[in-house]
Amino acid sequence: MDFVKPADMAAAMSEAGVVRADLSIRDMLVRGMMAGALLGIATSLALTGAVQSGVPFVGAIVFPVGFVMIVCLGLELCTGNFGILALSFMEGRIGFRPMMRNFAWGFVGNLVGSVLYAVLLVIALTNAWHTPPAGVAQKIIDITLSKTVAYETLGSAGMLTCFVKAMLCNWMVCLGVTMSMMSTSTFGKILGAWLPIFLFFAQGFEHAVVNMFMIPAGMMLGAHVSFEQWWVWNQIPVTLGNFVGGVLFISVAWYLTFRSGTAQPVPLARPRAGGIVAR
Repeated sequence: MDFVKPADMAAAMSEAGVVRADLSIRDMLVRGMMAGALLGIATSLALTGAVQSGVPFVGAIVFPVGFVMIVCLGLELCTGNFGILALSFMEGRIGFRPMMRNFAWGFVGNLVGSVLYAVLLVIALTNAWHTPPAGVAQKIIDITLSKTVAYETLGSAGMLTCFVKAMLCNWMVCLGVTMSMMSTSTFGKILGAWLPIFLFFAQGFEHAVVNMFMIPAGMMLGAHVSFEQWWVWNQIPVTLGNFVGGVLFISVAWYLTFRSGTAQPVPLARPRAGGIVAR
């Protein structure tokens, strides 16, 4: 059987956080860029399926392919890392600074990769801005407006709604990380990761890295959204909501119920090939 017990899964998550906290800036950036681009590709695929079929549910079924590739390749997705590294931190295995270092560089890598793919997709959809937006391109514009201007119109209620949707989203994303670690087989990991991601996308929750692709792409396609509206009414509250959701609903929950009680703090520095790496 390739089933991994929940307690062993939590231990594997904690160990993964220790490894990720030790990554070099180069590794975090490169892996973060790849993760951002792959999630953008999965998002455009989901929109293509929804537009061509006329059934939005189709998009939710195919969207998780991006997350599955990220998990299987061991790439850096800042939202998933919120849940992983926070658990390692709670168990005293990594310090606050290494945790925030990973969050920051992963976020930057995700942003660069997402925007880069957005530029390439917009060129492909519009023949380098020679064709008016239609089909998938128009759908991206509509979604961009719903993720920014629509929240701004509602004021504080819109901000709260955006934040709560982000919390719910990353509950599922970090659950996807959890489920992928509950199997030692490739198929089991794929299926485990697929299910929670399908849930969040089907319900229209807010994901910071998806929005790093979606909103810039919509702006480049002609959506009347300013840089300020993007960050104030979506990117910042969504990132914060993703952080709270991942830590509260996954890291804290797993720490309270699955931790073995035997985890020991790691040294402030430990030897690696080529020298000492500070935490």
